[in-house]
Amino acid sequence: MALTTPVAVPYASYLRVYEPLAAFPEPERSHWARYARRGSLPGAQDELRRSLADLVPVPPVVVPVRESADAFVAEVDGVLCVCPWRTRLRGWQALAGLGDELPAPVLDAAVPPVVRREAAADYDRWRERNPDARPWIRSATWHVPVRWFVLFADEEREYGKGAGGGAGGAGEGLVLRYRTPMVQARRRVARALKVLREELEDSPLVDGLVDVGRWLEEFHPRSMVELDYGGLVYTIPEEQLASDHSAADTAEGLAALREGDGERASAVYERLTERWRAVRHRGLAS
Repeated sequence: MALTTPVAVPYASYLRVYEPLAAFPEPERSHWARYARRGSLPGAQDELRRSLADLVPVPPVVVPVRESADAFVAEVDGVLCVCPWRTRLRGWQALAGLGDELPAPVLDAAVPPVVRREAAADYDRWRERNPDARPWIRSATWHVPVRWFVLFADEEREYGKGAGGGAGGAGEGLVLRYRTPMVQARRRVARALKVLREELEDSPLVDGLVDVGRWLEEFHPRSMVELDYGGLVYTIPEEQLASDHSAADTAEGLAALREGDGERASAVYERLTERWRAVRHRGLAS
């Protein structure tokens, strides 16, 4: 059941995969079919609020005790597609990466070492029973990774109030997102990697894009891929959101590289990084 609080939680953007029901084994397939027929489904802000509520107790509940039975739902060309939350799995994975994002004293104060050790042990035991598990959702705080924009074209951009269905949910307010078929996303990753490997000797963008490409290969070919600005739309002024065409900028930069125009490619990349650097500075100031 969706939470009723109107307060929007900012900070995160999301890359999601919606798979057709046929991709799920029974009894999970039947569960999602029944779930999709419910009258009211939770949205992205509901998911984030629930996660943050678990951090209030002392010690915090950094990973849910049970896996979520919720999902985002979308209809794609008449086919029902589902993006399971898998909050517990994503919690374990996020916890494992905190050491790279927070100084040790801050990390220890926020999530005590004993809590992290217990969670890591639980995750190891769970992975032994579920070696092939992977999340349907990736998230990033206070920015959208440039590599995510490679998957999309500017004409797939949706911007407006509650841009209809899926993770936005009823009453979710302002939405900026991109949606594309899985086959298009994979094709764009392959093309971008070819250009980057030919034109750049060494780039962290290549490693990040390889990782995204491998993740996409794990899903049904008739899936849909979505990039959602999530709560970032509440932290970026509307006029800036309206003029934000980062997927188009990314495509322009790749085209410049393909044409051997390194100067134009550098200018486009600098424009992109400066845009997201400014957003990240808002996070540091909050």
